[in-house]
Amino acid sequence: MTPLQQHYDQYTAEDRQVWQLLFERQLQALPGRAAPEFMEGLARIGFTADRIPEFRQTNQVLRRLTGWELVAVPGIVDDAAFFGLLAARQFPATTWLRKLAELDYLEEPDMFHDVFGHVPLLTNPAFARFLHQLGHIGLRHASDAAAVELLARLYWFTVEFGLIRDVGSGQARIYGAGILSSAGETRYSLGSEPKRHSFDVAAVLDTAFRKDVFQTDYFVVDSLEQLFDSLPALQRQLRAAAAEVG
Repeated sequence: MTPLQQHYDQYTAEDRQVWQLLFERQLQALPGRAAPEFMEGLARIGFTADRIPEFRQTNQVLRRLTGWELVAVPGIVDDAAFFGLLAARQFPATTWLRKLAELDYLEEPDMFHDVFGHVPLLTNPAFARFLHQLGHIGLRHASDAAAVELLARLYWFTVEFGLIRDVGSGQARIYGAGILSSAGETRYSLGSEPKRHSFDVAAVLDTAFRKDVFQTDYFVVDSLEQLFDSLPALQRQLRAAAAEVG
């Protein structure tokens, strides 16, 4: 896949305003709700409200901390390309920002979701190791539609919409990028309406999801290390599913 470039000089005043509005809104909502690992990563990566992140500078920090880097893409990439990028410690990110009229909902993830939501945890070695290995597993199964659906469920309920148990309080906190980049779901996910389940690979793989609504179910891990430790169970489930089809 030919990499794109982030044309930083082409960002408009509206782009900068959108980034600032979204950033400041989430910085008000996330303390006490976001996982400490995310807030620590946000500080390490150095994002600020008054400056749209420049991939070149962000990558210098990521490579030093975990060996990862951002790769600019035009939008959602196909499964094989996506898993291949993760296996190479490259995270695909769009470079365009939503319009002011679209602050609260987009059908396709923009740069605020991809960069603000995902990048801070790419500075965390445990999370980065999980995502790297998930890429290798996905790459081996990218031609199997049934396996890709199971992998999509795991990715959805962890990387995008995962919760983690706070060590001190025992309460759920947010580490999933889809929640962290959404003001509405940040509050909703920890409220009384949705169900929160202890993380279990089999249960996750058995749970379908929708992209156009807030989630009705979330899965809570005890630590980011648990994600990596769950991968052998994922591979067993994938083998079992393949055996049933065969």
